[in-house]
Amino acid sequence: MSTLVLGIGNPILSDDAVGIKIAQQLEAAKPDITVEQTNEAALALLDLITDYDKLIIIDSIKTKQGKAGELYKLTLADFKPNKDFTSSHGMDIVTAFEVGKSLGYPMPRSVSIYAVEINDNENFSEQCTQEVAARLTSIVKQIIDEEKL
Repeated sequence: MSTLVLGIGNPILSDDAVGIKIAQQLEAAKPDITVEQTNEAALALLDLITDYDKLIIIDSIKTKQGKAGELYKLTLADFKPNKDFTSSHGMDIVTAFEVGKSLGYPMPRSVSIYAVEINDNENFSEQCTQEVAARLTSIVKQIIDEEKL
């Protein structure tokens, strides 16, 4: 089974880079897996994710109730398609998957989405905040264990 780990984020917006940083650590820990890093979203991801059986997406999330560094595991079923394309990314991931399937792209059969609660995605920095940075190693281990990488 071919697996892609996809770290998403902006590497110069503090905690927004957490998906990329985790993907880099996963690649170092498991050099036999395929890892990609991107700041792209929605339809732009189709070129990266096709032809894989399994996709593991790692990105940041900022909720009102969350604690920085908390990890949420989600699936595509946890999201509703947004047909009016009002997402900050232009199109949500579920709609992008539906478009990919309708165009005949060979889409992953298994998708896991890991979202890391963040503090800061507005200030320019190549470093995550202390609360998020302190959790990176344990998040990497948790993903390795849960995904059996």
